[in-house]
Amino acid sequence: METIRYEQKGNIAFVTLNRAGAMNAFNYEMLADLSYITESMRINPDIRVVIFTGSGDRSFSVGADLKERKTLTDVQVKRNVYKIGEVFSAIENLPQPTIAMMNGFAFGGGMELALACDFRIAADSALMGLTETGLAIIPGAGGTQRLPRLIGEAKALELILTARKLTAAEALAYGVVTKVTAADNLLQETSDFANAILANGPIALQQAKFAIKHGMNVDLQTGLAIERKAYELTIPTEDRIEALNAFAEKRKPVFKGK
Repeated sequence: METIRYEQKGNIAFVTLNRAGAMNAFNYEMLADLSYITESMRINPDIRVVIFTGSGDRSFSVGADLKERKTLTDVQVKRNVYKIGEVFSAIENLPQPTIAMMNGFAFGGGMELALACDFRIAADSALMGLTETGLAIIPGAGGTQRLPRLIGEAKALELILTARKLTAAEALAYGVVTKVTAADNLLQETSDFANAILANGPIALQQAKFAIKHGMNVDLQTGLAIERKAYELTIPTEDRIEALNAFAEKRKPVFKGK
């Protein structure tokens, strides 16, 4: 695929938006390619963590390709908006933990992709924001829903209605990103974080993510029921027995995702 670079290193999948000349802006081809890659990762048992990033050293993604957007009819614009929302929801619902490795500008849809991930690790030089109101539109790929759930309604309203661009340090203070690191150390920090996740049981990771994601927007008792069901799925696994044996034998467990 020309618009997406995909690489699997061990149990980590790296998905790179590959339109550096266009600041990794989303055209329809990129959205279609990203959708295909996302669905293929969902069913791949060897992938346990997914990292999304942008090509080059300037941009994670600046959002929709406005040059393409100017050539589209209203119907085609609606098609693109529907597609980007669909793709980002698919990314949010991946069973594997996901990390946005934010190597540069993340505006509009680029920021919304990061928000669809479970974690966001940013270079200290990164600049980010939901800037759509400055273009007389609104975030249309989940930004108005995911940002307030992450940082609260008042802060989300402030950032969206002012179209404010945040430095990485400001984003960390707002609770938008998980961690900030020097740009030349971004890959190492992100890989270390991914490997800390990988040290744990793959099925347990997926079930813990499922319980949290599905329990957040229901009442407590329903959430507790979701948690119990997710826990029950880990009981008959080989990995759970391996963890008990490894503890007794004072060694690190070797998990197989079974």
